[in-house]
Amino acid sequence: MSVSPMAIPRASNETSYLLPPNKEDWEGHGIPDFVYGQEELVMEGVQWPRGALSLLNTPPLSHFDSALCSAWRQRMELGLFRYPLGALPTQTLPGTVGFVAQLNVERGVQRRRPQNIKSVRQEFDPEQFNFNQIRPGEVLFRLHGKQDCPGTVQQEDILVVINVSPLEWGHVLLVPEPARGLPQRLLPGALRAGVEAVLLSSHPGFRVGFNSLGGLASVNHLHLHGYYLAHRLPVEGAPSEPLDPRGRLHVLQALPAPGFLFYTSRPGPDLEALVSRVCRATDYLTDCDIAHNLFVTRGAPPGKTSSSSALSGVRVILWPRKPSFGIKEGEAFNVALCELAGHLPVKTAQDFSSLTEAAALALIRECLLPPAQAEDVQAALVALIGQEEQTLAISLTNCKRGGEDYNKASRIGSH
Repeated sequence: MSVSPMAIPRASNETSYLLPPNKEDWEGHGIPDFVYGQEELVMEGVQWPRGALSLLNTPPLSHFDSALCSAWRQRMELGLFRYPLGALPTQTLPGTVGFVAQLNVERGVQRRRPQNIKSVRQEFDPEQFNFNQIRPGEVLFRLHGKQDCPGTVQQEDILVVINVSPLEWGHVLLVPEPARGLPQRLLPGALRAGVEAVLLSSHPGFRVGFNSLGGLASVNHLHLHGYYLAHRLPVEGAPSEPLDPRGRLHVLQALPAPGFLFYTSRPGPDLEALVSRVCRATDYLTDCDIAHNLFVTRGAPPGKTSSSSALSGVRVILWPRKPSFGIKEGEAFNVALCELAGHLPVKTAQDFSSLTEAAALALIRECLLPPAQAEDVQAALVALIGQEEQTLAISLTNCKRGGEDYNKASRIGSH
């Protein structure tokens, strides 16, 4: 029923990510950089261990995992969270979906109240709580990706910050340059950092996600969530159908909820193409004031896969949804990025003991778009992919024409 928190060995080379022992020194401590190159992105060999699913019997953790978890654990020991997080009671709900339910009473009670959000496109308000106001000790490190591979884009710096109301072990926020005052609208640099964070981890259960405004984002200041969960989730291997001839956009029809699937198994240009496609889709949804949630996880390639399929790449799942502003009291859970993926943080012991798969699906269905609107959104996203195809064809034609002109000029010059 329960799992133990991750056991991370303390290593001397990770001390730079720890706070000084004296609280008075935290202010001037500075933010350490976690610098990484493309060679540190773990693309192969990450699998769930056989037997009991636990964070204690996974393969050796990566440098990123060790840095994040040692610094996160220290902040927990120092009392920087709203509540201590131990082993959470966990169960897989009986049924065909494979929902992973966890009892997290403290988060339901003590998390920060959501801001007054009225639109998916709402502008950043510096008078509301934002990540420029957090305490110095809450920042673990700054993610800094080196531009060391052709076809990659220089990654902007991303702060890795503890979520003071954690839903699971290692729960952090990825915050791009807080001083810029960016609203909660997904940008390529933020998504790229999220995908690369999943690839920096050698743990199969490290996931990243994004809630739009109206998709239960509680703070209108650009951020993504990252956390560890020692369980497989339905979306890792759910089968999909292609929506375009080249297979760049798929649709997941399986439960817990239908969504759009993007996939990559290679860093560099392929990852950049995925980031571009996803952000074009989320830009469309935001411009149309359609709330959405997004989930990044290691998973199987698109197609007729299963929950036991190999984790050979990264799946990015996008769910357009009905807008929901504020937290609904009295429900077993609120539907956002992790719930749509099959992870259900439940608020009360009574709901945890009585929750069924049918009840969970009913709560999720209430948040989905009406069928007619869902079809319109799908058609629009397919059209966006088609426009990308046309743009690529024009670029290739121009490139080819430019090459022919160059060769012609070379032949003339040689006479």
